[in-house]
Amino acid sequence: MGSHAIELEVVSDETIGAGGFLTIRRLRLRNLRPDGSHSREWVCDFVERPRGLDAVVVALWRERAGGAAEVLLRDGLRPSLAFGRDPERAPLPEPPPPLFFTELVAGIIEEGERGEAAVRARASEEAWEEAGYRIAPEAFELLGGPTCPSVGMTAEKFWYAAARAPDGEPAPLPGDGSPMEEGATVRWTPLGDALAACARGDLPDAKTELALRRLADRLGAR
Repeated sequence: MGSHAIELEVVSDETIGAGGFLTIRRLRLRNLRPDGSHSREWVCDFVERPRGLDAVVVALWRERAGGAAEVLLRDGLRPSLAFGRDPERAPLPEPPPPLFFTELVAGIIEEGERGEAAVRARASEEAWEEAGYRIAPEAFELLGGPTCPSVGMTAEKFWYAAARAPDGEPAPLPGDGSPMEEGATVRWTPLGDALAACARGDLPDAKTELALRRLADRLGAR
């Protein structure tokens, strides 16, 4: 990591939209330079989530006949795409955004859940709520370090966990009581097919592709 001479002066710090699932934190800043001069005041907005800072992405897998792996994908409501993604503004042609979006199981690491054991416990809870599988926290392994999905918009990091799912089909999805989880479904897909769909753009969720590639590396190393 390089060192940088610029420092930041916080002129003001406010929260916009309090009371919702997300808030916007608006900082008014000035760059302080080594020679004592400073830049004009500028605004930096980013999203915060009062419920928890980070999230865990859960890759559930099992062996198919012949030993090949398959992974559990989830289709759930994502209104931000349906209402916020206008194909007319896209740089290249694309179809209308889907109301249900395919991704891996994931969930917020809630405020106060600290430490690796807590991350595994959250992965276990999400596997039950969003996938219908009871898996002990100790069965999960972390897939490398966390990543930042979009530092221009949020300070959130994604943590990646994987576990082998038990035999049999999942239970009806319990969910967490949120209307956003209504109508969600899960399905098993060969790992290779899922990765190919990511590469084609048919499965465009970045955290899912990264988790699947890390899982493929982990399984290949065994």
